Amino acid sequence: MSEIKVDPRVYHGSPDDLAERREEERETFLFLDRLGIPYDRVEHEPAMTIEACETIDRLLGVSMCKNLFLCNRQKTAFYLLMMPGKKPFHTKDLSSQIQSARLSFADEAYMWEYLHIRPGSVSVMGLIFDRGMHVRLLIDEELLSDPFIGCHPCVNTGSLKIRTEDLLRRILPETGHAYTAVSLPDTQEG
Repeated sequence: MSEIKVDPRVYHGSPDDLAERREEERETFLFLDRLGIPYDRVEHEPAMTIEACETIDRLLGVSMCKNLFLCNRQKTAFYLLMMPGKKPFHTKDLSSQIQSARLSFADEAYMWEYLHIRPGSVSVMGLIFDRGMHVRLLIDEELLSDPFIGCHPCVNTGSLKIRTEDLLRRILPETGHAYTAVSLPDTQEG
């Protein structure tokens, strides 16, 4: 397990130094604030893995989502998959559900072009930058039953706790994105 340094304070709303933040982070906070969506946040060293997020999970009282940016072999269809952090991911479990064979991780260039996100910072909040509707959102049904989701504000030095209902009923409609519920097995069980 790789622990990271985490500011133990839980903040409510956007940071005071908003003007000094990276553009993608600043735009995330401005978007949430414009919609009047409440959120808690913590700040920390770069969190590159789900394992590194354990302290963050405890502080926010939520499990951070695993967010994967995927594409088909032809690089003509792009997907943002949100799933529970502890669940393993196997492309075969997803491919048949979305009728897209040969899924792989999408290139960093597409991640930046469509979501304004760099590797390690993939987040559903990146959809605010996907004005061309290039990315299809997939959400594991297990997350849909959780009252809150944990995600990055488009940078991996901060984490947010947002109500799942706000994501589904306010954030996604505002970005113009729908979601597709998928069911990924937890192959670690039994």
